[in-house]
Amino acid sequence: METLTIKDVRKSYGEIEAVKGINFSVEEGEVFGLIGPNGSGKTTTLRMISTLLRLTTGSITVCGRDVAGEPDDVRKVISYLPEDAGAYKGLTGRSYLKFMAGFFADGEEFEKMVQKGMEIADLGDRIDSKIETYSKGMMRRLLIARAIMPSPKIAIMDEVTSGLDVVNAYEIREIIRGIAQKGVTVLLSSHNMFEVDMLCDRIAMINEGRIVLTGTPAELKEQYGAANLEEVFVRAVKE
Repeated sequence: METLTIKDVRKSYGEIEAVKGINFSVEEGEVFGLIGPNGSGKTTTLRMISTLLRLTTGSITVCGRDVAGEPDDVRKVISYLPEDAGAYKGLTGRSYLKFMAGFFADGEEFEKMVQKGMEIADLGDRIDSKIETYSKGMMRRLLIARAIMPSPKIAIMDEVTSGLDVVNAYEIREIIRGIAQKGVTVLLSSHNMFEVDMLCDRIAMINEGRIVLTGTPAELKEQYGAANLEEVFVRAVKE
């Protein structure tokens, strides 16, 4: 069952066309990677799916809801974690999760949501430390918890391990695997081809505003006779 369908989507800024008629779909419970070089249109695409940008033409459907016509309904079933996301540094991790949960629930549901967030963040006693004392890895854990605790149908994550060390990146990938195993559809953007290969069931590559490749990592490596996705990426960009 498709949870996300993108048909003939274009996005223009005046005379500049950033996204040029792209098509792809994401299945329920899938980890789907949207990859591409800087300026390719991938972040613009994620922002259109997330209702933050209006598409110029075409259609985006999320869990049967039209992004252009039903944006409020779409926001109820998605979460979006941009690369540059931050949190209120004067709050503790627990207080931040409570603050964010207050937008979605109250009473017993509120308490359950906060507890779920703390379990995802897995920060131990540091959940009661101020966010300004957190490392980048701890901050990313907290932000992922914030994005997932409302139980979205689709979690959209842009460069989720960017700038993290090997251990923190590994731990974040394990969190994402756990999310997907519980039925959350994940739309992931990353420049880390090792990460994409490890995490994604399928990928689409966007270049100069167009989708140029779609398939499983194994299929694309076989198609290009490549040892890894990094080689596929480089050769596809140069074609």
